Amino acid sequence: MHPMLTIAKRAAEEAGRVIQQGYRQLEQIQAQEKSPGDFVSIVDQQAERAIKAVLHDKYPTHTIIGEESGETQGKPNKGGDDYQWIIDPLDGTANFLHGIAQFAVSIALMKNGRLEVGLVYDPINDELFTAARGQGAQLNGRRIRTNAQRDPARSIIGTGFPFKNPELMDQQVRYVGALLQEFSDLRRLGSAALDLCYVACGRLDAFYEMALNPWDIAAGILIAQEAGVIVTDLKEGHEMLDHGDVVCANPYLHKVLAATIKANTITETT
Repeated sequence: MHPMLTIAKRAAEEAGRVIQQGYRQLEQIQAQEKSPGDFVSIVDQQAERAIKAVLHDKYPTHTIIGEESGETQGKPNKGGDDYQWIIDPLDGTANFLHGIAQFAVSIALMKNGRLEVGLVYDPINDELFTAARGQGAQLNGRRIRTNAQRDPARSIIGTGFPFKNPELMDQQVRYVGALLQEFSDLRRLGSAALDLCYVACGRLDAFYEMALNPWDIAAGILIAQEAGVIVTDLKEGHEMLDHGDVVCANPYLHKVLAATIKANTITETT
């Protein structure tokens, strides 16, 4: 295993223990609503602290970008390499707070602006998705590949709703209507990190979503790519982390998914 992935695994397991304990005591968990529908709990905060403690102990010069605490600069790095950890301690907080076992820890590492390591850990089902650039993707240490489904009518797509950006809701409704004419069905599971991993291992045939944050998707993007998934933004470019939009599927279905999205994108008129 990549040495930095080994440290990420240790950090994820520490966060996982915090989350598992909190999940057993949900009635005692304190939570706040950061914005309509967007929650943060004491468990999110404790899990992020656990991750940062492990990463900073091993890599004190690395920058850490976390959902809850923002950016923490590392000590000056004489080597000149720019390392950034991008972490979501609990992707799927709303699910967690409702007792729905669909959430995960997400940890990614970028070196000089390029994703190098990705890890997504589901602490309830004890499923660890990992990838290092050029070394493939694994689930609990076993190699995974996306499926080879070619028929949209037999395919299930994962998605999410842009509740933080209500101005995009009309666009999402239009996409959903169009895609249900092409594909078998849609699922809204509640964790983009896991959705990307599910495409990577073939549980979902495709996934798309708008207006996500880098910590929601960074790790999952690399895991999916290393499993043979085509991952783009809505315009079939590669600015997913900049724009927060993701379209991913195997090479056959990606063409259909991307074309349907393009044909049903609402254009602004002046």
